[in-house]
Amino acid sequence: MRAALLAATAAVCSFFLPLTANAANLVAKIDLSSQTMTVTQNGIVKHRWTVSTARKGYRTPIGAWTAKWASKHHRSRKYDNAPMPFAIFFHGGYAVHATYDLKRLGRPASHGCIRLHPENAATFFSLANRNGLGNTRIVITN
Repeated sequence: MRAALLAATAAVCSFFLPLTANAANLVAKIDLSSQTMTVTQNGIVKHRWTVSTARKGYRTPIGAWTAKWASKHHRSRKYDNAPMPFAIFFHGGYAVHATYDLKRLGRPASHGCIRLHPENAATFFSLANRNGLGNTRIVITN
């Protein structure tokens, strides 16, 4: 009887294991003080990139969000149709996206979004879409 119960428990656990293994397994942690973004997948660091966040007079929100939607060729409706390629939106109009202003990476320069080198933004965009936006977390700390 006990062996049958253990076998049934093992079967149930193995059935649900693939579902739990994929839940929120892609995390982008942005550190405002160091202007870096560390991407982990299943708890393993995959990438560490330099970013630009909000400059003086603007703010990048602090907190944790699930990615909401993605736009490969997005343009800002708020800031003069500015390009925001490979955008992953996480909180209202805030997104992680590419920038062409590469000389400002590593220091605050944006209106509040998280700016990345275009190659890094394309990588993150691909990872988030492949992983599922609902399984992608954006965590911003001071």
